[in-house]
Amino acid sequence: MMLNLTPLRQKGVSALDSSSVSIAIGMGTCGIGNGADLLYQAFEAQIQERKLAIHLGKVGCFGFCAEEPLVNIHLEGLPLLILNRVKVSDIPKIFTWIEKKSFPANRVLCKVSSWDHLTGTTSYGTGFPSIREWDELPFFHRQKKIVLRDAGLINPESIEEFRNVGGYDAFLKVLHSYSPQQVIAEIKDSKLRGRGGAGFPTGLKWELMAKQAAPRKFLICNVDEGDPGAYMNRNEMESDPHMLIEGMLIGAYAMGAAEGIVYVRAEYPLAVQRLNIAVAQAQAASMLGNGIDGTDFNFDLKVVEGAGAFVCGEETALIASIEGKGGRPRIKPPFPAQSGYLGFPTDINNMETWCNIAAIIAKGSSWFKETGTEKSPGTKVFSLVGKIKNTGLVELPLGEKLTTLIYEIGGGAADPDKKIKAVQSGGPSGGCIPVGKFDTPIDYESLVSLGSIMGSGGMVVMDQDNCMVDVARYFIEFTHNESCGKCVPCREGLAQELALLDKIATGKGTLNDMLLLEELAHSICDSALCGLGQSAPNPVLTTLRYFKNEYEQHINLQYCEAGTCEELVTALCSNSCPLHMHIPSYLQLLKENRLQEAFEITLRDNPLPGTIGRICHFHCQMRCRRDTIDEPVHQGEIHRYLADTIYKMGGESQVYAKLVREKLPPTDQHVAIVGSGPAGLCAAFYLSRLGHTVTIYEREAKAGGILRYGIPSYRLPKEILDKELQVFKKLGIHFVFKKRLGVDFSLSDLKEQNQAVLLALGSYRSQKLDIPGMSLKGVVQGTTLLEDLAKQKKIPVGKKVVIIGGGNVAIDAARSLWRLGREVTVVYRRSVDDMPANRMELAEAFQEKINFVCMAGPSRILGQAGKRVAGLEIKEMQGGDYDLSGRKRPLESDIVSAIACDMVVIAIGESVEQELLQQQGLETTERGSLAVAPYSYRTNLSNVYAVGDVTTGPSTAAQAMGYAKKAAMAIDFALTSKHRFSSLDQDFAINDVIPEHAESVKPVVPRHLTVRERKGNFEEINKGYMGEQAHLEASRCLRCDIRQEWESSK
Repeated sequence: MMLNLTPLRQKGVSALDSSSVSIAIGMGTCGIGNGADLLYQAFEAQIQERKLAIHLGKVGCFGFCAEEPLVNIHLEGLPLLILNRVKVSDIPKIFTWIEKKSFPANRVLCKVSSWDHLTGTTSYGTGFPSIREWDELPFFHRQKKIVLRDAGLINPESIEEFRNVGGYDAFLKVLHSYSPQQVIAEIKDSKLRGRGGAGFPTGLKWELMAKQAAPRKFLICNVDEGDPGAYMNRNEMESDPHMLIEGMLIGAYAMGAAEGIVYVRAEYPLAVQRLNIAVAQAQAASMLGNGIDGTDFNFDLKVVEGAGAFVCGEETALIASIEGKGGRPRIKPPFPAQSGYLGFPTDINNMETWCNIAAIIAKGSSWFKETGTEKSPGTKVFSLVGKIKNTGLVELPLGEKLTTLIYEIGGGAADPDKKIKAVQSGGPSGGCIPVGKFDTPIDYESLVSLGSIMGSGGMVVMDQDNCMVDVARYFIEFTHNESCGKCVPCREGLAQELALLDKIATGKGTLNDMLLLEELAHSICDSALCGLGQSAPNPVLTTLRYFKNEYEQHINLQYCEAGTCEELVTALCSNSCPLHMHIPSYLQLLKENRLQEAFEITLRDNPLPGTIGRICHFHCQMRCRRDTIDEPVHQGEIHRYLADTIYKMGGESQVYAKLVREKLPPTDQHVAIVGSGPAGLCAAFYLSRLGHTVTIYEREAKAGGILRYGIPSYRLPKEILDKELQVFKKLGIHFVFKKRLGVDFSLSDLKEQNQAVLLALGSYRSQKLDIPGMSLKGVVQGTTLLEDLAKQKKIPVGKKVVIIGGGNVAIDAARSLWRLGREVTVVYRRSVDDMPANRMELAEAFQEKINFVCMAGPSRILGQAGKRVAGLEIKEMQGGDYDLSGRKRPLESDIVSAIACDMVVIAIGESVEQELLQQQGLETTERGSLAVAPYSYRTNLSNVYAVGDVTTGPSTAAQAMGYAKKAAMAIDFALTSKHRFSSLDQDFAINDVIPEHAESVKPVVPRHLTVRERKGNFEEINKGYMGEQAHLEASRCLRCDIRQEWESSK
């Protein structure tokens, strides 16, 4: 007897396509975790109270977890609307919008006019032109919904709604029109690969199972999703459990199985509940049981809840668990298809694999192969989590690049001030892929080539605050704890890996430990019993492969750059400061009114406290724990205040005298430093205090380098710099001005007269722009312009100026020319958000009403040959795919326009004078910078060292000084064979008590000149803290440097 499923479909139609208003709440775990259950109750109560003719229902998760709770609203004849981040307080407004049939576009995530469920379609209606379609959102634009075809749009607890979108049609088609062999042939032809991680061809697995002759055969769905950060299968089951049942029915028919088991971890209560409801509904509808739809096909399904052991994701361990045994893998062969559950042939597939089956049958294998790659067709569902703006479930065609997933769909870093460092794919047994490899396609073979795996689809994004040594330790600890213990390589090998990682993370490791770590990892991969053990060392191997420098920092410097290895960090602010200033100490000394000591402790770590306090990018603030409450403590403003105050009081002379008295005895070693920028000055400061005779050679007439000639006075008054240069003269450092390397002297000359030479040449040569018109009068380089302004040269500045570029030089040049009364336009080829300039300086430029033309690329400078600039021709740029920097590639269009101007400033970046370096016999890198050995800062020439931007390319002054401090330490050791640097430190006794009411103090902002006050002059904008302001700001420090042991109450 044929089943009459029409009533089910009709009931589903009335639920989905009712003429009345319908509201559905996204009730997945992610939605409920964000208050969807309370939202549902509130809607229900208000609909009853108002006696509204509104159908209230539930749906699963639409995938955009970061925007939960989601609410679907459908009015007859209009598109389905999806509202995001809905609160209970929004409900009255929503009823008003429904009544008016008008919704504010900024309160609606997207609309769905029609939807292809693959097994059927739903047309909702047309309208709401100002609201974007769902697939116009960046999060969904590249996605293709195959597995998630119903998620978030139907009630997962309603077989009627599933039938209405074509559910079970593919199974009935197979049951009445296909032979089992035809089904297997279709799955084989689709080239579907198992979505559980290994990627074995599903059709081959089915074929092997079908060939087995046995009185009983079993199908198993593996939903034992044990990966931290992975929740694809949970969401699929919560949102569309009938999709799983239909896939297993088709598989059972093809392979001749009559019994099925869904093995799901007990930690998924909602998924288990909805699956049990779906099984009961299918049984009631005679879709499960004996004689299904009048045929001799029998199939039943039971649900087994697992205890959550990670190893039970391995198929033989899973079978043992279902049988009531310990979840331990066994040696294969025999394979489960030959001898599995209870000794009978058993086919095991991941839930996502089963969920693809009905779509392949409904649309055909050729349709399926249109998506993805030749070897990896179809889509893959990923759980995108971690330090990413848009978290959620993402179903992407296989072969899409990681840049698409991370930057376009994920929206980049959760904190725009932080840089993404890596993504960990494939769960605990996966690998960590560095940002430099994000142009890799996401498919099975490509991920393996990087040392990672597809796994079940977890993608954990990490930023600069993640330590890769700690990441490896975390995952090894997880796999070690989850090891079944059956084989020695996994049981003992992972224990030893963990011990080595603990040793390195606490700063006690050696380089031999690092070598042993790698050797042991390869041994485990080669000899462990099961796939989980064999892949467990992947996090170690990939972090060693791509982030070896972090291991070396932990070992050689006892330093964790990310600040997560607690035993190597006192305070996050000090750890992230390139100079490692004792920030909590000087804040506390200020609170205790010990200003001179506070100034002294800053000076010991930073010889230019007033200067750097003005122009630093404040790396310290990026890791300040106060940021979790409101805003970071403004540490830089405070050490600027300390310097300014002490200078006004004349108290610096006592501190300078103290430093002079503390100088170590003369070593009779002479050190020449070429360049008096921040790096050269900082290195000289420490080398002189260590007792060496230091001479600085500077090509200009005054010291300071970029500080004097590259930073405008409205940011850094030169009187401050001149004041702070006094300490160098007090320490006996000798300056030789107007002497240029390669012209007035050579490296050979310096080597003859000195025991060590340090090159701190900077990276301040402007990069060239290759467009027509560069030889016209009025075309100048940004660095040249700033230098001439600093030297107060009379330069012919045009009335209308266009500046090409988006970095710090471009913004400094624009703001300087604005002060001279010029009309300034900045042209940049990317978006304003992509500008590399300092965010604070960029905000100030906008306040000053400087004109910005973004997404515009210069194509030609206009003007007659030999005459002055007349304009700049630009081409409109379009945003292409994302590049490895996380920005869209600018693509030139045919749209051309021109900007009238009589001066063009080129500020597209700076580079090192590579020709000079090569002339002196120095090796350079592929990027053109000076090559130095890590940690020793040695060049290829004996006794010649280098530091700062000449080795790194353009960086901040604080970063250059941080490297210089380390270089001074390395040079001193090379000259004396002794570790003497710590003798320069001095401890200051401070009150180490955690403040009780620090969180109540609001951030303090110093006075800034108004825009009107800035016009026509170069007066410093930021006036700095007054005394009371500085004390208040210092009191906001939470003193996270204090370590206290708390005794638990008995």
